[in-house]
Amino acid sequence: MSETVFDRILRGELPAHVVAEDAETFAFLDIHPAAPGHTLVIPKRPARDLLDAEADSVAAVARMVQRVAKLLDLTFAPDGITVLQSNRPAAGQEVFYYHVHVIPRTQGDEVSIGYRVFTELDLADVAQRLRDAQTASSPRTEAPIS
Repeated sequence: MSETVFDRILRGELPAHVVAEDAETFAFLDIHPAAPGHTLVIPKRPARDLLDAEADSVAAVARMVQRVAKLLDLTFAPDGITVLQSNRPAAGQEVFYYHVHVIPRTQGDEVSIGYRVFTELDLADVAQRLRDAQTASSPRTEAPIS
């Protein structure tokens, strides 16, 4: 895995505004925040993305995400909280180190997380393909869902 800015932050080579930390995770403010309190949560054990991360790291990150969300709720009393995690460039991942955004939201803010709704989709077929992939050696052998 190539070194990222998050590796350098964890080693203390770059500054970060730390929100919380435990033995397995590190939470710090995003330097390009979508809202006051926008926090990133990363595992201390490097992984490129969710698909590359070890299950115990994912669980530790999820626990810290909840802790941070509660801190944001207590501190800012937002109308809502968005938890966002992207994998690979097509999904919008820019730093290739597994991380989760925790963003406090207010009604009418201009944070946009949109998608096109698929109206002509056979959900039974999609569900079956996903169940079948659990027993296949490589779930990426199927054609993409369109």
